[in-house]
Amino acid sequence: MSTTHAARSRWLGLGVLVLAVTLVALDATVLSLALPSISETLHPSGTQLLWIGDAYSFVLAGLLVSMGALSDRIGRKKLLLIGSTAFGAASLLAAYSPSPGWLILARALLGIAGATIMPSTLSLIRSLFPDARERATAIGIWGAGATAGAALGPVVGGVLLEHFWWGSVFLLNLPVLALLLVLGGWLLPESRDPKPGRWDVLSVLLSMAGVIGVVYAVKEATADGLGHWPIPVTFALGATALTVFVRRQLRLESPLLDVRLFVNPRFTAAVLSSLASLIGLSGVIFFMSQYLQLVRGYSPLTAGLAELPAFVGAVVGGLLTAQLARRAGVRATLAGGLLAMGAGVAVLGWVHQGSPYLLLGAAFLAAGAAEGVVYTLSADLVLTAAPPEKAGAASAVSETAYELGTALGIALLGSVVTAIYAGSLVMPAGTEALAGEAGQSIGNAVQAASALPAELGGQLTAAARTAFVHGMNVAAIAAGALLLAASLFAWWKLRGQDDPAAAERPADHLVH
Repeated sequence: MSTTHAARSRWLGLGVLVLAVTLVALDATVLSLALPSISETLHPSGTQLLWIGDAYSFVLAGLLVSMGALSDRIGRKKLLLIGSTAFGAASLLAAYSPSPGWLILARALLGIAGATIMPSTLSLIRSLFPDARERATAIGIWGAGATAGAALGPVVGGVLLEHFWWGSVFLLNLPVLALLLVLGGWLLPESRDPKPGRWDVLSVLLSMAGVIGVVYAVKEATADGLGHWPIPVTFALGATALTVFVRRQLRLESPLLDVRLFVNPRFTAAVLSSLASLIGLSGVIFFMSQYLQLVRGYSPLTAGLAELPAFVGAVVGGLLTAQLARRAGVRATLAGGLLAMGAGVAVLGWVHQGSPYLLLGAAFLAAGAAEGVVYTLSADLVLTAAPPEKAGAASAVSETAYELGTALGIALLGSVVTAIYAGSLVMPAGTEALAGEAGQSIGNAVQAASALPAELGGQLTAAARTAFVHGMNVAAIAAGALLLAASLFAWWKLRGQDDPAAAERPADHLVH
């Protein structure tokens, strides 16, 4: 095979992987606008509706590490193609689900299939691109695809729902998957661990129970607070399962995940940087979505368009990461990206109800671009820090950090906003009886105000908006401080790591 033909095949293969990761990311967000239509058609209970939304992400997060390790054992291409086929079958089941229970089952099956796709795509990039420069560019394109998929989900869902029924958001997957299966079978190389050892089922169960327990607890804490006893109990059980999982991996001859990888400074800095950046970005998007709609009065579509600079910035940042790392070095690029993201987020600490959109758009763009750099560079560092035969499991750690960061960002920063909002809300005279309802959230306050006389309702709405903006400002500054701390940690952890040979050297002793 000529050099030119081999290069063309590599980049075409990357296109297949980007298609796959874009589809999985899109499926995580495409359902948001369809929930009202699903409620009208299937009549789910409140709890069932929550599970329709959350089953996918819970199962996906819980199985990423296990499926990443499985891909090292049976072959990354094979698992990607099997997972893609299962994703198509689950999409059909979801589209034509006759009841809420069936739809929840279909969403869980989509999560299982998605968990086979995500780590396989990233680990196959290492096989396709042995050259470090080409690989860094390829991971930037891969990261841009993931970000674009998440951003396009609500837009694509909105367009489909304008013309078709809610099941169409799942049928959209089928032609994309058909193309992926044909091109993937043709263009992608197979790769696996030559001495994988057995797939430890107990480790699989511990990993899944631990991650799902922690993610579920932090998500539920956002809605119900820690006073609801099942939440701290679930968190404690999840944390215990993860502790036992780590201890078991240290004893096994062929662990599901070699936790000794965290000895490598590049690996540790990359995983924690990815986690911190997602906490900052997801938390900001969560409370800014409420700010745009409930404080500034934007429609859902207008609010979505207003947040687009963050996603556009993330795509651009991901594409520029390789060039930045070559010019400034890995250490400065990662620490600088976290610092720039922290600054962009912290600017929102001084936003008020009448702030010009130009300020918001600039902050969104800066934070998104910096997050794109951090996420893409972190993924590259995780891959290069792990031995090639462990690429699937290592990639899964990066993806799990993404899922945990998203959940923690909404839970932690959402809790800050909620607590300060409730503590600073001043009820106007004549509305004291509504204090309990209005103090729960700005959405409840606006709804309560709509049932009052116009003047009194206007006063309550204004008070709720003032309290919410105060909470949002504090949360934004807290997120900026977290990202600053992460930047300092990355700068310290990566000292001496700009030597190109350092990408592989620290991992050598970890190979069993």
